[in-house]
Amino acid sequence: MHKTTNPRRHPSGTALTLLASAALAMANNALAQATTPGESLPTVTVTAPGPRVNQASITGFGDTPAWQLPMQAQTISSTALKNSGVQRLSDITSLDASISDSYNAQGYWDFLSVRGFTLDNAYNYRREGLPINAETSIPLDNKEAVEVLKGTSGMQAGVSAPGGLVNFLVKRPVPKLRSATLAFTGGRSVLTSVDLSDRFGDTQAIGLRINAAHERLHPKADHAQGERQLLALAADLRVQPGTLLEFEIEHSHRSQPSVTGFSITGDTIPSAKAIDPNTNLNHQPWSLPVVMDATTGTLRWKQALSTDWTLVSTLGSQRLRTDDRTVFAFGCDNTLFDRFCSDGRYDAYDFRSEGEVRVTHAADLTLQGHLMTGSVKHDLRAGLQRSVHRSSLGTSAYNQIGTGATAGNIHDGSILFNPDPSLTYPQGSRHSRNTELSLSDQLSLSPAWNAWLGVRHTRLHRNTELSDNSQAPNSIDQSFTTPWAAVGYAFADRHQAYVSWGEGVESKDVPYGFVYSNPGAALPAQKSRQIEVGLKGQEAAHSWGVNWFQTTRPQTGLDSASKLILDGQARHRGVEGQVQTVLMNAWTLDASAMVIDAERRHSSNNSALNGKEPVNVPNHTVKLSAAYKVPALTGLTVHGSLVHEGRRMVLEDNSLRIPSWTRFDAGVRFTQAVQQASLTWRLGVYNLFDTRVWREAPLQFSHVYLFPMAKRTVTASLQADF
Repeated sequence: MHKTTNPRRHPSGTALTLLASAALAMANNALAQATTPGESLPTVTVTAPGPRVNQASITGFGDTPAWQLPMQAQTISSTALKNSGVQRLSDITSLDASISDSYNAQGYWDFLSVRGFTLDNAYNYRREGLPINAETSIPLDNKEAVEVLKGTSGMQAGVSAPGGLVNFLVKRPVPKLRSATLAFTGGRSVLTSVDLSDRFGDTQAIGLRINAAHERLHPKADHAQGERQLLALAADLRVQPGTLLEFEIEHSHRSQPSVTGFSITGDTIPSAKAIDPNTNLNHQPWSLPVVMDATTGTLRWKQALSTDWTLVSTLGSQRLRTDDRTVFAFGCDNTLFDRFCSDGRYDAYDFRSEGEVRVTHAADLTLQGHLMTGSVKHDLRAGLQRSVHRSSLGTSAYNQIGTGATAGNIHDGSILFNPDPSLTYPQGSRHSRNTELSLSDQLSLSPAWNAWLGVRHTRLHRNTELSDNSQAPNSIDQSFTTPWAAVGYAFADRHQAYVSWGEGVESKDVPYGFVYSNPGAALPAQKSRQIEVGLKGQEAAHSWGVNWFQTTRPQTGLDSASKLILDGQARHRGVEGQVQTVLMNAWTLDASAMVIDAERRHSSNNSALNGKEPVNVPNHTVKLSAAYKVPALTGLTVHGSLVHEGRRMVLEDNSLRIPSWTRFDAGVRFTQAVQQASLTWRLGVYNLFDTRVWREAPLQFSHVYLFPMAKRTVTASLQADF
């Protein structure tokens, strides 16, 4: 379904105000101390702003160079996001072949698939390494980088889907940064944003950074106008050498009608060329927007215990409030619920879930350091994490209000219905507590050989209940241990071969709804396992990698009584490759590819699905981008990209599929110095040749959706740095 927030509760909120005031008070006190004679801190040299890390911190192995890690992880810097025209999280699917769409609609939150597995928005996302809930719109204006870990993540997270993890790194304070941006982000949408940062005190012991953004949303999609805002503060205090306090908080608001997807018509896939991608089947004169408000903050204390050991303590809190409202085009004649009628008609439903609240609190204590045992160096890390997740969903409206579209005219979004906001559909709320203990050791056995050992033990308590109390609450206590191991051999300077093995775990409840006869029941823990073999290399201007992986995961399915149970297994096996290089100091190339063989196996309740491919997983992908610095005009760069995805299955029995597609994007960037400022002009064209295809076909909420590729879209921006 869709989730939203009350637009009248738009201000940053009491929590934001109190935390910001506390941070400023702390800064003032520290400034007074930092300038007191005889008590000043040693001089600290701070480098100019730029990407904060060269490797993904989400891997959990600190400063280990990327070429030496026995896993695949991608770090996409804020500069790379801007240069690629990324506006929301789902746009990063254009940048890495292993990442693809998995139900991405305008006006709603983002779903990503990694290595063919859809990430769980409640468990697979991190901010500054702490768990957050991604069932909201996450702004990128104040993010320094987005990290994506590929593969089973049992070493880094106690409960998560096996595709990988996404971690957001917040922009930290740097000296003397003044940046403002005016952008036209597609259609008639306009974005204004500022990024202000500085350090204070004789020793620059205090740092502050403020990010603010406002965007008027008026995309090409019909009747999808809205707005969004962001206010974010990051601060740090170098109390003394070896002691660092970091604090950040952000509040975001987004209000925009969602754009619901199309579907198959009977047993056929309608032609994408006959569909206007701008059509919004959600539009009615009384339609309300999806509104999402989010407040997220962290407080971190880093303490050097010695030259070799560091203790890091982090507290995090997130509160989401959502009003989820849409007119769903869903099913046919109240008999088929997974598709439209063969003549293009569909049942329309008025869905409204007001005042949804999701809260996540987390605390993490990590001790990391080095020691020697004989000739073997150990990089050790021990962590204790406690997290609490609570979702409170009330009884919603989910009422059929008529039949949409005229026969044979699937793209007719002009039919009017009468609203029915009556609250008739109970929803499930959840409260869970996770306690996780993790240990890892990176062993430097020799100049050429390295080994990694890790284990995470998780204790989980979860309680679920219906909003109308029509069913007794369900609770479950589970414990599980997920080990991980790897070995790497440096066969040449900055070149490594590696093999790794690990486990991950998921813990799920049966969703509430009319599809299942055991709603709310807790399923047994679902353990996934992965093995990966790869080669990596990095030189001055070149990096590359190729790897093979196989992931197995327990699969769910319906038994003869319509109960959702564990039944069989999903096996995803594939090859990935990536290369980044600079040629002749003018060309920059970034390419990645993935070929995946995914299938369902060992089902006993529905053996006809054994050997079938999962829905909405492209069987191969290629992402290629190139940039050229024009020698005749300093500061001018032209760039283009190719995104190719193979065919995707639409139905579980593989009887329908959408064909492969290729999209080209292009752009130009020009940087110039004007007096004391640096101006960066960007112009981009998405879908250069206006390709009309179905870009994805997710099976969500027991319904087959088809999402068209957006029409050719031009974006432009001016960034001024002072």
